[in-house]
Amino acid sequence: MRTRRILAAIGVSTFLVAGLAACSSDSDSNADKKTSTTTAAAEKCDNTIVDVAAGNPDFSTLVTAVQKAGLVDTLNGEGPFTVFAPTNEAFAKIPAADLEAILADKDKLTAILTYHVVSGKVLSTDLAAGSQDVKTVQGEDATVVVSDAGVTYAGANVTTADVDACNGVIHIIDSVVVPPSAKQ
Repeated sequence: MRTRRILAAIGVSTFLVAGLAACSSDSDSNADKKTSTTTAAAEKCDNTIVDVAAGNPDFSTLVTAVQKAGLVDTLNGEGPFTVFAPTNEAFAKIPAADLEAILADKDKLTAILTYHVVSGKVLSTDLAAGSQDVKTVQGEDATVVVSDAGVTYAGANVTTADVDACNGVIHIIDSVVVPPSAKQ
Protein backbone atom coordinates (compact mmCIF):
# COMPACT_ATOMS: atom_id res chain seq x y z
CA MET A 1 0.00 0.00 0.00
CA ARG A 2 2.80 2.31 0.89
CA THR A 3 4.53 1.45 -2.40
CA ARG A 4 1.38 2.43 -4.29
CA ARG A 5 1.34 5.82 -2.59
CA ILE A 6 5.01 6.39 -3.38
CA LEU A 7 4.46 5.43 -7.03
CA ALA A 8 1.38 7.66 -7.20
CA ALA A 9 3.32 10.55 -5.65
CA ILE A 10 6.13 10.04 -8.15
CA GLY A 11 3.59 9.94 -10.99
CA VAL A 12 1.84 13.11 -9.79
CA SER A 13 5.19 14.84 -9.25
CA THR A 14 6.34 13.85 -12.73
CA PHE A 15 3.06 15.11 -14.18
CA LEU A 16 3.36 18.43 -12.28
CA VAL A 17 7.02 18.90 -13.24
CA ALA A 18 6.21 18.18 -16.91
CA GLY A 19 3.23 20.54 -16.74
CA LEU A 20 5.28 23.32 -15.17
CA ALA A 21 8.03 22.83 -17.71
CA ALA A 22 5.48 23.08 -20.50
CA CYS A 23 4.00 26.23 -18.97
CA SER A 24 7.44 27.69 -18.55
CA SER A 25 8.24 26.88 -22.16
CA ASP A 26 4.95 28.47 -23.29
CA SER A 27 5.73 31.48 -21.13
CA ASP A 28 9.15 31.85 -22.67
CA SER A 29 7.66 31.43 -26.10
CA ASN A 30 5.04 34.08 -25.34
CA ALA A 31 7.74 36.36 -23.95
CA ASP A 32 9.63 35.93 -27.22
CA LYS A 33 6.47 36.70 -29.15
CA LYS A 34 5.87 39.78 -27.02
CA THR A 35 9.45 40.90 -27.56
CA SER A 36 9.28 40.41 -31.31
CA THR A 37 5.89 42.13 -31.45
CA THR A 38 7.27 45.03 -29.45
CA THR A 39 10.34 45.17 -31.67
CA ALA A 40 8.21 45.12 -34.82
CA ALA A 41 5.98 47.85 -33.41
CA ALA A 42 9.01 49.94 -32.48
CA GLU A 43 10.21 49.87 -36.10
CA LYS A 44 7.29 52.13 -37.11
CA CYS A 45 7.80 55.30 -35.16
CA ASP A 46 4.96 57.69 -34.36
CA ASN A 47 6.13 60.80 -36.19
CA THR A 48 7.48 59.74 -39.59
CA ILE A 49 8.21 62.07 -42.45
CA VAL A 50 4.83 61.16 -43.95
CA ASP A 51 3.08 61.79 -40.60
CA VAL A 52 4.68 65.24 -40.33
CA ALA A 53 3.74 66.13 -43.92
CA ALA A 54 0.20 64.78 -43.59
CA GLY A 55 -0.27 66.78 -40.40
CA ASN A 56 0.61 70.05 -42.15
CA PRO A 57 -2.00 71.46 -44.57
CA ASP A 58 0.80 73.26 -46.48
CA PHE A 59 1.94 69.84 -47.74
CA SER A 60 -1.37 68.46 -49.03
CA THR A 61 -0.19 68.44 -52.67
CA LEU A 62 3.07 66.75 -51.67
CA VAL A 63 1.18 64.11 -49.69
CA THR A 64 -1.11 63.46 -52.67
CA ALA A 65 1.92 63.13 -54.94
CA VAL A 66 3.67 60.74 -52.53
CA GLN A 67 0.51 58.61 -52.42
CA LYS A 68 0.15 58.57 -56.23
CA ALA A 69 3.80 57.55 -56.60
CA GLY A 70 3.39 54.73 -54.08
CA LEU A 71 6.12 56.11 -51.81
CA VAL A 72 4.18 56.26 -48.52
CA ASP A 73 5.57 52.97 -47.17
CA THR A 74 9.10 53.94 -48.18
CA LEU A 75 8.94 57.32 -46.44
CA ASN A 76 7.30 55.70 -43.42
CA GLY A 77 10.23 53.28 -43.33
CA GLU A 78 13.18 53.16 -41.00
CA GLY A 79 15.30 55.66 -42.89
CA PRO A 80 16.83 57.93 -41.96
CA PHE A 81 15.92 60.26 -44.80
CA THR A 82 16.44 63.92 -45.51
CA VAL A 83 13.51 65.31 -47.48
CA PHE A 84 13.50 68.66 -49.23
CA ALA A 85 9.75 69.18 -49.13
CA PRO A 86 8.01 71.60 -51.50
CA THR A 87 4.91 73.32 -50.15
CA ASN A 88 1.58 73.72 -51.91
CA GLU A 89 2.79 77.17 -53.04
CA ALA A 90 5.83 75.52 -54.62
CA PHE A 91 3.61 73.10 -56.54
CA ALA A 92 1.35 76.03 -57.55
CA LYS A 93 4.31 77.51 -59.48
CA ILE A 94 3.92 74.65 -61.94
CA PRO A 95 1.24 75.34 -64.57
CA ALA A 96 -1.90 73.33 -63.72
CA ALA A 97 -1.83 71.27 -66.94
CA ASP A 98 1.84 70.39 -66.41
CA LEU A 99 1.25 69.43 -62.76
CA GLU A 100 -1.71 67.28 -63.79
CA ALA A 101 0.46 65.53 -66.39
CA ILE A 102 3.24 64.92 -63.84
CA LEU A 103 0.76 63.50 -61.31
CA ALA A 104 -0.59 61.17 -64.01
CA ASP A 105 2.88 59.87 -65.01
CA LYS A 106 3.95 57.63 -62.11
CA ASP A 107 7.51 57.12 -63.38
CA LYS A 108 8.17 60.83 -63.87
CA LEU A 109 6.45 61.67 -60.56
CA THR A 110 8.55 59.09 -58.72
CA ALA A 111 11.74 60.44 -60.30
CA ILE A 112 10.87 63.99 -59.27
CA LEU A 113 9.87 63.07 -55.72
CA THR A 114 12.89 60.85 -55.06
CA TYR A 115 15.10 63.67 -56.34
CA HIS A 116 13.89 65.56 -53.24
CA VAL A 117 15.23 62.82 -50.92
CA VAL A 118 18.75 62.15 -49.67
CA SER A 119 19.69 59.08 -47.62
CA GLY A 120 20.67 59.81 -44.04
CA LYS A 121 19.65 62.56 -41.67
CA VAL A 122 21.38 65.77 -42.72
CA LEU A 123 20.70 68.74 -40.46
CA SER A 124 21.45 72.31 -41.46
CA THR A 125 24.30 72.32 -38.92
CA ASP A 126 25.91 69.44 -40.84
CA LEU A 127 26.37 71.57 -43.95
CA ALA A 128 29.57 73.40 -44.78
CA ALA A 129 29.64 76.84 -46.37
CA GLY A 130 29.91 76.80 -50.13
CA SER A 131 28.62 74.46 -52.79
CA GLN A 132 28.39 70.69 -52.43
CA ASP A 133 26.79 67.93 -54.45
CA VAL A 134 24.66 65.32 -52.69
CA LYS A 135 23.50 61.99 -54.12
CA THR A 136 19.70 61.79 -54.17
CA VAL A 137 17.66 58.63 -53.74
CA GLN A 138 16.62 59.11 -57.38
CA GLY A 139 20.28 58.53 -58.31
CA GLU A 140 21.38 61.90 -59.64
CA ASP A 141 23.30 64.55 -57.76
CA ALA A 142 21.71 67.76 -56.51
CA THR A 143 23.70 70.83 -55.52
CA VAL A 144 23.35 72.34 -52.06
CA VAL A 145 24.68 75.86 -51.66
CA VAL A 146 25.22 77.40 -48.23
CA SER A 147 25.92 81.13 -48.26
CA ASP A 148 25.23 84.27 -46.27
CA ALA A 149 22.02 84.61 -48.31
CA GLY A 150 20.75 81.22 -47.09
CA VAL A 151 20.63 77.63 -48.31
CA THR A 152 19.47 76.35 -51.67
CA TYR A 153 18.80 72.80 -52.81
CA ALA A 154 19.00 72.29 -56.59
CA GLY A 155 18.13 75.98 -56.96
CA ALA A 156 15.17 75.98 -54.55
CA ASN A 157 15.41 78.12 -51.42
CA VAL A 158 15.26 76.34 -48.08
CA THR A 159 12.65 78.38 -46.20
CA THR A 160 12.55 76.29 -43.02
CA ALA A 161 15.26 73.85 -41.95
CA ASP A 162 15.42 70.94 -39.55
CA VAL A 163 11.79 69.89 -39.14
CA ASP A 164 12.36 66.75 -37.11
CA ALA A 165 10.74 63.38 -37.81
CA CYS A 166 11.49 60.10 -36.09
CA ASN A 167 12.91 58.62 -39.31
CA GLY A 168 14.73 61.69 -40.61
CA VAL A 169 14.43 65.40 -41.18
CA ILE A 170 12.49 67.71 -43.48
CA HIS A 171 13.78 70.94 -44.98
CA ILE A 172 10.99 73.02 -46.51
CA ILE A 173 11.71 74.46 -49.97
CA ASP A 174 9.93 77.03 -52.10
CA SER A 175 10.05 75.22 -55.46
CA VAL A 176 9.62 71.76 -56.91
CA VAL A 177 12.97 70.64 -58.30
CA VAL A 178 13.26 68.36 -61.30
CA PRO A 179 16.20 66.03 -61.93
CA PRO A 180 18.13 66.82 -65.11
CA SER A 181 17.11 63.50 -66.65
CA ALA A 182 13.39 64.30 -66.22
CA LYS A 183 13.52 67.73 -67.85
CA GLN A 184 12.10 67.92 -71.33
